[in-house]
Amino acid sequence: MEERTSSIGQSMFRDDAIGKVTGETAYPGDIDLDGQLWMKIRFSDRVHARITALDTSLAAAYPGVVAVFTARDVPVNEYGLGIPDQPVLCGPGSSQAGADIVRCVSDQIALVVAESEEAAAAARDLIQITYEDLPAVTDVLAAMEDGAPQVHPGAERNILCHYKIRHGDIEAGWRQAEVVVEGEYRTGYQEHAYLQPEAGLGFIDDEGRVTVVVAGQWVHKDREQVAHALGLPEEQVRIIYPAIGGAFGGREDMSVQIVLALAAWKLRRPVKIIWSRAESIVGHHKRHPTIIRARWGATRQGKLVAAEATVIGDSGPYAYTTPKVMGNAHFMVSGPYEIPNASVDTYGVYTHNIPSGAFRGFGGPQGCFAAEGQMNKLAEALDMDPVELRLKNVLHDDSITVLGTPLPPGVTLARVVAEGVGQSGAWTQTAQGWQRANGAPPTRSNRRRGTGVAIGFKNVGFSFGAAEHNWATVELYGAAEIERVVVRQAGADVGQGAHTVFRQMAAEGAGVPVECVELIGHDTAETGNSGSTSASRMTFMAGNAIKGAAEQALEKWRTEERPAIATYKYVPPKTTPYDKETGHANPNFAYGYMAQVAEVEVDVETGHITILRVVSAHDVGKAINPQQIVGQVEGAVVQAAGYTVMENLISREGRILTPYLSTYLIPTVLDIPHEIEPVILEYADPRGPWGARGMAEMPFMTLAPAVAAALHDATGIWFDEIPLTPERVVFKLRQHGIDAF
Repeated sequence: MEERTSSIGQSMFRDDAIGKVTGETAYPGDIDLDGQLWMKIRFSDRVHARITALDTSLAAAYPGVVAVFTARDVPVNEYGLGIPDQPVLCGPGSSQAGADIVRCVSDQIALVVAESEEAAAAARDLIQITYEDLPAVTDVLAAMEDGAPQVHPGAERNILCHYKIRHGDIEAGWRQAEVVVEGEYRTGYQEHAYLQPEAGLGFIDDEGRVTVVVAGQWVHKDREQVAHALGLPEEQVRIIYPAIGGAFGGREDMSVQIVLALAAWKLRRPVKIIWSRAESIVGHHKRHPTIIRARWGATRQGKLVAAEATVIGDSGPYAYTTPKVMGNAHFMVSGPYEIPNASVDTYGVYTHNIPSGAFRGFGGPQGCFAAEGQMNKLAEALDMDPVELRLKNVLHDDSITVLGTPLPPGVTLARVVAEGVGQSGAWTQTAQGWQRANGAPPTRSNRRRGTGVAIGFKNVGFSFGAAEHNWATVELYGAAEIERVVVRQAGADVGQGAHTVFRQMAAEGAGVPVECVELIGHDTAETGNSGSTSASRMTFMAGNAIKGAAEQALEKWRTEERPAIATYKYVPPKTTPYDKETGHANPNFAYGYMAQVAEVEVDVETGHITILRVVSAHDVGKAINPQQIVGQVEGAVVQAAGYTVMENLISREGRILTPYLSTYLIPTVLDIPHEIEPVILEYADPRGPWGARGMAEMPFMTLAPAVAAALHDATGIWFDEIPLTPERVVFKLRQHGIDAF
């Protein structure tokens, strides 16, 4: 018998490639049913107000309108991924107290369902709303002051969450410190800008279930929230994802799922909706803007001895994933370093701005921006190479973190830094240590070049004691030999190629060619709970579940059971929440590690930054599909470049002033780094399937601080606020007397 080639480590063709490039693949907005109706949503006109009257009579009387739904029509008028603190619809008559108050312009007030999209839109605009304006707070620092307007009753000084780290003896640390650097870092909003705006279709399926076809990141959590709002048992609700046009964390929270289910349930007819780009930008959450104040100290020999930080994140008016996002920022603001004495306070704060929530990196990019900024400033103050300084302080397997515990086994930071920086050619290792190499000269007289480095780490999986598991079923069919394998795995493929990797792992686990494997996913009626496609967890978690199910199915096959079917629930090692006073915790069961070198050129006349080259090194444990990992690195670097130098979402007094992609600029082909060089390292994670670590978020984490360091190398000026728009850069250049002449 011919020896089978392993499916692991192969750059196999993406399952969805042909359909996507030919346009044949169906996304939620492409799917229609006979007799379907169309929905439009009336959003809030106010930042903070009580709705005292809501007149829908003109809308209901408009030709073609079938129904208008308001808060009084929602059985349990609340939802939320972690905390159910947001009304499905705001207005009088709600089943839940306080739902008559709008707290931001993203709040939804009424649904118009009509025979055509045009009729629904026209009728929506006829709804008359009477507001009683209430005091609003849109400055996150002002929100924390005594006497500030309260976003929610009972949230003292509008603080949603507060975490502490008290590690070692911070005062003793400052006495040891011979060099101290301080900084205030600010990061802005970021819009997910996925290709398909929110869209979906609600209907009643053949078994009488309320069914929603939509794009999301966790079919079972969507089902849970829809069932809760409708007051139905979960088995009477079904969620199906077709192709998903990008997510990046932006689809973790509800958008159209509940309202589509509500309308279909009430009317017993299919109902469809497609948001415009402006509705998408206003209607879903953004990356948390943060203010981070940091003070770090080191000895003259470059050993870190003390770190203090205050991290403040703007949650907007609802919790969404703020407690977890700020929990990540809380740990990562100290960087991947041994720091014997640390004191950190992190706050998630309610305001009346647009909601903030999950976005690739999940609090890590904000914390990393400050931590790596501090390291680069220390390197300058110590007159020490920034690579050399990092390697003196990086965490190892036996290191104790600022949380008072070691990282899980398999810490490879030092190797990732050395290999990534070494392959960049921007630094060379000598007998005296690492030294920056001479770079190429700028292309024009009004431009300056520089290089910068940043390193980081990022958790794989849910954190801080959250229940974590993943289900998979593997079915083996055939006579004497396995001829067909069916794997049931709900993990969302949001464009990263997860479904291809699931088939590769199932093939490897069952010992068959990947062509024999069929995947059933994205449907709560067909699969067990996989958890969210977020936190870089899906390859790690689904891989272990598929591997376990395949092993059990093979055992049944060997006993002549035909078909051989096994379901396996993978449960990783438990994590623990922060201690309320000290921050002591075992927060994560696995990590990914990364190092990036960025080379930039800045036009000192215009302030425009060109990212010339990014070398991005990552320990992925095991590259299940190397080509897809390269794609993830390239995509993350491009997205991070947008975050770093151009994506400037402007919110004033709670209103978005850049609700279009003509005003909120994302990178085009002419804006992306000229060269992106992935360095893929494979040091097996002891707990990962075939050694794999998660890595989808990791290349995003470190680009902003690497670019800021490169900009300092070019100009001698520290830039501690992103995005580094031309206006912001040129203003600071002029402040420091730098111009083109």
